[in-house]
Amino acid sequence: MNMFISCSKISYQIIALLVLFFSSESVFATDLTIASGDTGNGQALLRKQLDDFEKITGNKVAIVDMPSNSSDQFAQYRLWLAAGNTDIDLYRTDIVWAPQLADQFLDLSSAAKDIVAAHFPSVIQSQTVNGKLIALPLFADAAVLFYRKDLLEKYQKSVPKTFDELTETAQYIQDKERMSGNKGINGYVFQANAYEGLTCTALEWIKSFGAGQVVEADGSISINNKNAIKALENAHDWVGSIAPQGVLGYGEEESRGVWQTGNAVFLRNWPYVYPLSNNADSPIRGKVGVTALPSAHVDEPSAAALGGWNIAVSRYSQHTQQAIELAKFLASKQAQKERAIALSLLPTIRTLYDDPQIIDAQPLLPQWKPIFETAVARPSAPTKTKYNEVSSLFWSAVHDTLSGNGTAADNLARLEEKLTILKGNAW
Repeated sequence: MNMFISCSKISYQIIALLVLFFSSESVFATDLTIASGDTGNGQALLRKQLDDFEKITGNKVAIVDMPSNSSDQFAQYRLWLAAGNTDIDLYRTDIVWAPQLADQFLDLSSAAKDIVAAHFPSVIQSQTVNGKLIALPLFADAAVLFYRKDLLEKYQKSVPKTFDELTETAQYIQDKERMSGNKGINGYVFQANAYEGLTCTALEWIKSFGAGQVVEADGSISINNKNAIKALENAHDWVGSIAPQGVLGYGEEESRGVWQTGNAVFLRNWPYVYPLSNNADSPIRGKVGVTALPSAHVDEPSAAALGGWNIAVSRYSQHTQQAIELAKFLASKQAQKERAIALSLLPTIRTLYDDPQIIDAQPLLPQWKPIFETAVARPSAPTKTKYNEVSSLFWSAVHDTLSGNGTAADNLARLEEKLTILKGNAW
């Protein structure tokens, strides 16, 4: 009898342990999904990093490809998250999305408290909403000006520091090259399609002209002013002259395509373009220079839009612990170092700017640190959940102006009216 009781107790203990073992998510490999709009070399590196994570943890991770257009990505994210989609565990997010999607993502403050201090405070702040850390930074972005070193040397032109200098140099080289038979060359290409990229581009113009940031930190609407009008009139004059008419449909990849085929003297874009421009099969390999964006006046600082991408964990994920571990892995120092070396993407971890391996692989990357530190933020913080509508109204007004659909003065006056209505009593 005593032996039966003793065996029964042991059996129950074993059963309890087995139940605990088989109920733990961490025991078995978990299938995770990450939604990402990475393309080209960026997607290849992401896949490599996910493969590394799989080897370490035994978990499997699938990429759900998203459109490269960030506005299209955001629209799809909102649909999935509003529906409580459990199929996506992690989302690769733009720096301005945190206030709008905060309620749909997990708070990572506790899970990431040991690594937060290593990142630039401004980046962490951009992803913090009401005390909740919505996403972990993968890399930062600050727009720069790419130029053809060989063409500037050929025509004995200096790297432009102002928009006037850019216009004059771009026009001169474009005309000379076309006269010599290079009919496909353009002076300047940038992102002018009606999407979030145009908000970044136009924000740089108006900020450089001393016209504010559309909506200021205190929530006041500042866009309708003479300097903003002048900035947009200046950009309007580029379309069809130093920039092709087709620039009105260019995003990042379209403008890079024109540039990398050797058909542009200057390009406004993000740092990821640099290593691609120097690929072994690139027609402009070894001919690429990088500098800060021009300013309106030689004694005024240039303005580069602050960008960057982050990784967030869906509150609807059924594998939250594994998803959080993957987010921390992708935001880690090693992962950021790999992105810096392979893709020239700006780390958000400060010490990496002094890493000798990064400097050896990407000698120009330290030059981006001061550009990044003085970059101008889009007005997502003051407009909170209405930022997407604010941005859409802004880029639409700018696109109309660039397209010749109304004057800059009329379009900005209408924009101010629409923003005032959208704001109501408060954002």
